[in-house]
Amino acid sequence: MTRHTGIAALAAAALSLMTSAAFAHAHLVRAVPAAGGTVTEAPAEVVLSFSEKLEPAFSSAVVRDAAGKALDAVAARVDKADRTVVRVSVPPLAPGAYTVEWRVMSADTHRVNGSFNFRVGE
Repeated sequence: MTRHTGIAALAAAALSLMTSAAFAHAHLVRAVPAAGGTVTEAPAEVVLSFSEKLEPAFSSAVVRDAAGKALDAVAARVDKADRTVVRVSVPPLAPGAYTVEWRVMSADTHRVNGSFNFRVGE
């Protein structure tokens, strides 16, 4: 292998790594309560953990009851100590089904949204 071929191969490898990083998005990696799960006691907050740091000004979440009413006691916020986490405070939740909807922007400006359900006490 010539010196130029080696440099070209190294440059191609580095470019492929940079390209894959550029297409990364923040993914929900963990939720408390868990997506699709049931908890026996109502949580005081819902905690969403993502795979990348988030932009606080462009990241939000809401918890809704079975009728679709937003139940946030305090607006969702990106945790200042860990910018991969969004916290949503909720009032005491009665037994039943709830939906969490989230929209986040990762530090690289990719926007992602999603939702999941959880149940309390049933």
